[in-house]
Amino acid sequence: MIFWIAGVAGLAVAYLLGSIPTGYLLGRLLKGIDIREHGSRSTGATNVLRTLGKWPALAVLLVDVLKGAAAIVFARWFYALPAPPAGLDPQGVVPWAVCLAGLAVLLGHGRSVWLNFTGGKSAATGLGVLLAMSWPIGLGAAVVFCAVLAISRIVSLSSMLAASTAIVLVCALDQPLAYRLLVIAGGLYVIARHRANIGRLLAGTEPRVGQGSPRSASGGEGTFPNG
Repeated sequence: MIFWIAGVAGLAVAYLLGSIPTGYLLGRLLKGIDIREHGSRSTGATNVLRTLGKWPALAVLLVDVLKGAAAIVFARWFYALPAPPAGLDPQGVVPWAVCLAGLAVLLGHGRSVWLNFTGGKSAATGLGVLLAMSWPIGLGAAVVFCAVLAISRIVSLSSMLAASTAIVLVCALDQPLAYRLLVIAGGLYVIARHRANIGRLLAGTEPRVGQGSPRSASGGEGTFPNG
C-alpha cells in the first residue's frame, strides 16, 4: 500500500514541477504584466523574447528544460526508495515509474494547474526529460532542433522535427520498453500541441524568429521550443 501511495505522490510532484509557469512568473516579476495578454499570448520563451527581452527568454528556456530533467532525476531516486509489493521486480518497476513521471511533467507544463490548465507546448521540458533519461537521444534531438532552426528560423518546425528525431532514435537504440513508450507518447504529444502551427506551415504563414506574433496579425498562437 505504501508503495502505491508513494507512486501517486511521485507523479504529483512531477506534475507540479512541470506546471511551474516560468514565463508567466517572469512577466509578473519584471514588468507586472500577464504575458498571456501580450504578443502571442503564450507563456513560452518566444513570447517572452518579444515581450520581455532575450535574457528573460533564455531564463524561461533553461528553467523549462531543467523542470523536465529534474522530474526524471527525482523519479529515479524516489521510486527506488519504497520496496515494491512481492512479485514485482524493483529493476523492472523503476523504468515504468520514470515513464509515468515523464508524462506527468509534460502534462504539467502543457496543462498547468496555476494557469487554469493551460500552458506551453512542452518541447523544452521534453528535451529535459530526454537528456535526463537518455542523453544520446536528448543530444540528437537538440542537434536537429538547432540545425533546423539555423536553416529555417522557424521554431515550431524545429521543435516538431526534434520530437520526431527522438522517436526514431529511441526505437533505433537499445532502450527499455517503458522509455520507448514515453518518448513516442511524449513526442506525439509535443507535435499535437503544435497543430495550429502545422496549419500555418502548410499555408506558408508561420512566422520566423524575429517576426511578429501570428496572433496579433491573424489570431494564431506563438511558437517556441517550450511552447
